[in-house]
Amino acid sequence: MSLRSPLSRVLRSGSAKEGTEHWWMQRVTSVALLLLGGWFLVSVRGVVIFQEADLYAWVAYPVNAVMLLLLSVILAWHSMLGVQVVIEDYVHGPTIKVVSLTLSKFAHVFFGFAAVFAVLTVSLGGSA
Repeated sequence: MSLRSPLSRVLRSGSAKEGTEHWWMQRVTSVALLLLGGWFLVSVRGVVIFQEADLYAWVAYPVNAVMLLLLSVILAWHSMLGVQVVIEDYVHGPTIKVVSLTLSKFAHVFFGFAAVFAVLTVSLGGSA
């Protein structure tokens, strides 16, 4: 026997039992970002950023391209998780909360795909 009302079961409101997973994903992605961010800072240090050809050659190197792809995807995912928590905590109207969460997810997915597309375009020899 459940103490939840039939309406709350239908609307799936109440505890979703996903808080721990969300918390762990934030921690895992933050550790991954620390490692990938460190790699990025060390590796880009040797590139002369003001010369476009050098930057393209650096991105075209397969290890750098894969690491940049990982950095882009994990950064978008970590940001999406963090913005979700902020919206859930500070937006109080149910309609605006759902709209904000939906727009946030779409924006993060869009910018994640845009970053992946940019890295793949440059690394595979296309023009940026």
